[in-house]
Amino acid sequence: MSATYVLCRLDDIPSRKARGFQLLRVDDEGEHRPWGIIVIRWGRQVVGYVNRCPHNGVHLDWERNQFLDPDGTRLMCGKHGALFDLGTGLCVDGPCRGAGLEPVALSLEEGDICITGVTLVEDEELDGDLPPCEAEGV
Repeated sequence: MSATYVLCRLDDIPSRKARGFQLLRVDDEGEHRPWGIIVIRWGRQVVGYVNRCPHNGVHLDWERNQFLDPDGTRLMCGKHGALFDLGTGLCVDGPCRGAGLEPVALSLEEGDICITGVTLVEDEELDGDLPPCEAEGV
């Protein structure tokens, strides 16, 4: 059963920046699998993608939390230079042109960026990581 989990406060990611998170997701067989995601903040909007280039499955960041091109307007694969639209995840230039990043469902809950629609390993199993979102109605 999926839940909603707090990733961080909105203010923890500066506007027009991206941040990576390494999570443990529970797959359909109940196994715990590493799951890297990217969260991009643009003002009060946030979007998320799985941190995996569709060209050959490598992580996009070439250094920790370095996801954006030099202009700061597109996600960029650090290995191949493929460029992805921030809002859609569609590759607009590079070897995987036309392919897209896998979206991650995010929501804003009382100033927190939350991930929804997945099952993550519970915090007691991770020794205190990712508490469930405390927002009303969640």
